[in-house]
Amino acid sequence: MAKKLIKLALLVSAVSIGLATTAFAAKEEAKPAAPAAAPAAAAPVELVSGASARMLAETCAGCHGTDGVSGGPATPTIAGLHGEYFVEVMKGYRDGTAYATIMNRIAKGYTDEEFSKLASFFAGQKFVPAEQKFDQKLADAGAKIHDKWCEKCHAEGGKILADEEYYILAGQWTPYLKYTLEDFKSGAREMPKKMKEKFDGMVKKEGDKGVDALLSYYASQK
Repeated sequence: MAKKLIKLALLVSAVSIGLATTAFAAKEEAKPAAPAAAPAAAAPVELVSGASARMLAETCAGCHGTDGVSGGPATPTIAGLHGEYFVEVMKGYRDGTAYATIMNRIAKGYTDEEFSKLASFFAGQKFVPAEQKFDQKLADAGAKIHDKWCEKCHAEGGKILADEEYYILAGQWTPYLKYTLEDFKSGAREMPKKMKEKFDGMVKKEGDKGVDALLSYYASQK
């Protein structure tokens, strides 16, 4: 009899423990799950090409020569070009406001920061006048034409000056200058108002021979 009572007590105890365990487990399951930890904030990505001015300039060497000194004849030397003018022209190529045969496509691959780096690099290079033939008689006549029509903006015969923002004329490749003038005359490139007044006046008075004389004069400048 005593053994039966002991077994009964153990059975009741086991059932109680089982019920308590089940109730605890149910209570734990009913608790809302702890929120997942927020992912760590990603580090900011710096979009920097890392290319130096020298590295960028090497991408121009195929056409404009090492350090911007062109082997010609239809591609201009850009060594010594005024930095602000360089940036202005390159942005014009990129947005399509400046006419070009190929530079519009090329300029789209550069950022404003890269334009500034290139401008500083080329402005710091020494301009080397093109080695090219010219007619001395025409050059002498061209000197007078330049003094009358062009000197006010393109001082000292169109040479590079520290505060000169206009394009390089003296010593530049003649074919390039000739093609550029043709683009201006045809309207493919917009001629600044002041330049148009002077140029139209010069052509009216001197004719195409005056243009040839002017180009010979620039070719003669070293």
